[in-house]
Amino acid sequence: MSETGGIKIISDNRKAFHNYTVEEKFEAGIVLKGTEVKSLREGKANLQDSYGLLKGGELFLLNAHIPPYKMGNRENHDPLRTRKLLLNRSELSKLWGKLETQGYSVIPLKMYFKKGLVKLEMGIAKGKKSHDKRQATKEKEVKRAMAKLTKKAAR
Repeated sequence: MSETGGIKIISDNRKAFHNYTVEEKFEAGIVLKGTEVKSLREGKANLQDSYGLLKGGELFLLNAHIPPYKMGNRENHDPLRTRKLLLNRSELSKLWGKLETQGYSVIPLKMYFKKGLVKLEMGIAKGKKSHDKRQATKEKEVKRAMAKLTKKAAR
């Protein structure tokens, strides 16, 4: 877990930026059980392969893995349970309009503590094709090589 300006990051979904083109980001609260919060305070969560689903006018997070709390008892939570996300009506309607467009998905980007509450940064994203991924990798390599050369030239 890292801390930046009052925000304590629990989990990052770095692979999301490789697999998707994120067009818009928003913050959502998340409904959790007590043992889930305790497990998150230990810095354990996995957002890979998770996604958001709009159902019945509400947004839900599916396939996010929060491991069971090691000191928990029989009341411990299911690690992959569906969790409700908290957004206001205007944000939900805006999101609904975007998701009506073909090919858009809601992808979790990072989970963090903000003022003691667990928040989730979500992104409205469109899936990349394999040739787009290769192009992005090439661009990163070129940037790294340029940075290396400029650093070497500065010496």
